[in-house]
Parts: sequence; C-alpha cells; structure tokens
Amino acid sequence: MGRLVGLAVAVAGAWAAAIAVASPAAAAPAGDGGRTPLRVATYNVSLNRAQPGQLVSDLRSDDEQAANIAQVLQTTRPDVVLLNEFDHDDEGQAVDLFRSDYLEVSQHGEEPIEYPYAYSAPVNTGVDSGLDLNNDGQTGTADDALGFGEFPGQYGMVVLSRHPIATEQVRTFQDFRWQDMPGALLPDDPATAAAGDWYSEEELGALPLSSKSHWDVPVRVGSTTVHVLAAHPTPPSFDGAEDRNGRRNHDEIRFWADYVGSPRQSSYIYDDDGERGGLRPGSRFVIAGDYNADPVDGDSVDEAITQLLDHPRVRDPEPVSSGAVEAAELQGGANAQHDGAAALDTADFDDQAPGNLRVDYVLPSKNLPVRDSGVYWPAADEPGSELTGEQPFPTSDHRSVWVDVLVPGLR
Repeated sequence: MGRLVGLAVAVAGAWAAAIAVASPAAAAPAGDGGRTPLRVATYNVSLNRAQPGQLVSDLRSDDEQAANIAQVLQTTRPDVVLLNEFDHDDEGQAVDLFRSDYLEVSQHGEEPIEYPYAYSAPVNTGVDSGLDLNNDGQTGTADDALGFGEFPGQYGMVVLSRHPIATEQVRTFQDFRWQDMPGALLPDDPATAAAGDWYSEEELGALPLSSKSHWDVPVRVGSTTVHVLAAHPTPPSFDGAEDRNGRRNHDEIRFWADYVGSPRQSSYIYDDDGERGGLRPGSRFVIAGDYNADPVDGDSVDEAITQLLDHPRVRDPEPVSSGAVEAAELQGGANAQHDGAAALDTADFDDQAPGNLRVDYVLPSKNLPVRDSGVYWPAADEPGSELTGEQPFPTSDHRSVWVDVLVPGLR
C-alpha cells in the first residue's frame, strides 16, 4: 500500500523540468535479431520523509536506506526504472544526489550504474485543496490535499534512464479532473439518497483524478520510442463506506486502460498543456508503477487492476520470486487466506490485513516481445536477501519488479 504517512500546502505554479544530462547513455547490449534488449523496472523505494527537504539532507549524509536501494538497482541493472515514493524537490537535488553519491558509487562490491537521463515533475500529494475533502469538518489536513500528504512533493516519482528521454514530448496529467472521466466511479455519501454525492460541485471542480500524477515519458531506444507510462494510484483504503480512495484507485488505473485503448476510448483525455486524446495506435509502451491493487486479494475495487492485465493491448509477464513464496509461508496470517499465487507478490505487508500482495507492475504493450521478468525478492538463503529482510526493512516494503523486452529498430 505504501502510503503510511502524509503531506499538505502547495507551492503555486511549482514546476520542475526533466533533468536531461548531456553525457551519453550507456551502450545498449547486443540486439536479438536486430532488436535491442531493454530492461524496464518499477520500484517503490520508500524514500519519503516527514519534512520537505529532509530527503536531500539525508542523501547528503550517507543514508543507509538509499545505499541499500542503490545496491538493488546495481544488482538488477534496469535500463529504465520508475521510482515511486521518492520525495520531489523543484531543484532536482535529491535526484542528482541519489545518482552521483549512491548509484554511481559501488555498493558492497556491486558495479556502479549511471543514469544520464532523469525525469521528475510536481505531483498532487500534499497540495492543499483548501476544501474539506474527507468531510470531517476540518480543512488543511493531509486528507484534504489533492493527493494524501503533508507537504507538496512527498511520495513523488522519478524516471531514470540509460537511454535519452524525449523531454519535449513528455505528457503529464496532473490536473486532469476526476469528474471529466466518463462514467467515473465518484464516491457516494451513504447518509443521503442521492448518488455520487460525496464531493460537492466545488470540490469536484478542484479535484484531479491522479493522487500523484500520470506521466507519459517517451524514451528513445535507438530509432524507436518506448512510452513509459508512470503512475502511483492511491491505496484503496484509509477511508469509509463511501470508498473514495478505492474508487479513485480504480479510476486512476482505468485512465491508462483508456489512454492506450482506441481513439474513441481516449477522446475525453486532456493533458496539462491542453492536448487531447490518448496514445497513438501502434505505439510501443510500458505501464509501470505501484498501482496499489492486487488482481485477487486486498481491498481494491473488484477488477481494478484487471483493467490493465486483461487489456487487449497489454501483456502481463507475471514476474515471480522465491522470496515471496517463502515470506507468505513464514508469516502466515492473512497470507494463508489469499487466493492469489504468493509467487507473484511484490510487497511485504506482513501477516496483518491485507497480507502480502501483488501491487507493483511492469506491463509492456503486446508489440514489445518479452524475454524475461522477475521480482527482486531473494529467499533467505539466496544472495541479496539482506536487502529485503523483515520489518524494519533495510530498503522498502515493496520489491523491485523488472521485465526484459526486445525493442525493434536501429541502434
């Protein structure tokens, strides 16, 4: 679920451009039949802090958690990786520090890794709405922010890449309003007879769909563009009978299903620059992120994540690990009641409800052949298990998920 603490107050007009360093990307490995292997990963790194600027300060002070996370990335070596729960700062200091002081420095003998290209931008978490969104009679709380949080930028996102990012073509959907999605699952106040009336007209006019943001980040792999579709929908919990978070989670996931669907399905969509429509048919893409929804277990609205897993344009590689199976067996509790395969779990929520779940996804388009996939969750007797471990986790309660695809085109 990943949302354990919160955020508030917005910086008006806050903006941070993509950080595109001019140094060349690392050479791609030899292709397969003229195609370039590309490893895409997602990792909820839990590098969220309680105060603005604290992550920057921690990264300047040999932060052990950040070093462990860097070691995981040096071990798995993704070419493109989305980091969820990485606090955003407008100057990009945290991103720069994490790259230069952690990823580009060997961690316990692992080979350093360089990401010359990065994209980061503002998110809705911690941006004060000025409204009483949770209907508790108060305003200005973390629950009243446009996305749950104590300060703007908490629980942010970063895309790191060894291949060039087409920054001028990035599309962001931070401001797309929830009410503008046709058939939106708007929450209902159970105390009234009216439908879909949890939020007032004023609140619906201000409330975005995305609890953080949705980004379409084009990455140039040789002569081919792969669109990294990044997001981190709200956990479907921490609410009441109105299920405002569960419904929002469902529709945040639906957004990408419509975006990669037919032009008719995506015609309602507009980005933060006012451009309308979704992804052009035939485009190659990878949907990545912590989607806070398990296809079988947990608290999400039924079939929330299957909107993507069963999408006709999307391939589900079903990455697995041995560590997830071991953890579910050892912890028992809620895990023993799960219907889903433990091998597919990507987050260690221990034996308490909802138990360990599959919530982190890397889902390529069907026109990107899959060569391999995995979840970095070693069993206790396997190398690297010290980087996952048990609570308090040395890295995060989520595990890194990666998929290897083959990208056609000239290198």
